[in-house]
Amino acid sequence: MFTEKEIAYINSQNLARLATVSKSGQTDVAPVGFRFDGKTFFITGFDITKTFKYKNVKAGNMLVSLVIDDLASVQPWVARGVKVHGTAEIVEGGGRASLVIHPKRLWSWGVDDVAFKDGKPHSRKASIEENNSQN
Repeated sequence: MFTEKEIAYINSQNLARLATVSKSGQTDVAPVGFRFDGKTFFITGFDITKTFKYKNVKAGNMLVSLVIDDLASVQPWVARGVKVHGTAEIVEGGGRASLVIHPKRLWSWGVDDVAFKDGKPHSRKASIEENNSQN
């Protein structure tokens, strides 16, 4: 699902944004630190059980989005990033809780290729269910 360049890019970053949805349907986006093993994202924190992201997943809303992006340059403008749609599960062990994100789809731009071609946005799209990719 992830290319070698995407894995290297993700592992070069320290911060992502995780979107979850509450029981009432309210979206929430939070900056998070993460660990990535090439397939799965692991989100922890000082006391993650008190956060909206944890409570939203605990309430049964397991669909999440995760974005890791940055600007390689502002002159010229060079954006790059990876966006993932997937599911989250709560894993508890050793007296700590964490969220484990299982990607289902991804979009990347400016990582394997340029983010814009012929003046139009350009991204790589991949689905883990179908294990295919397209531009």
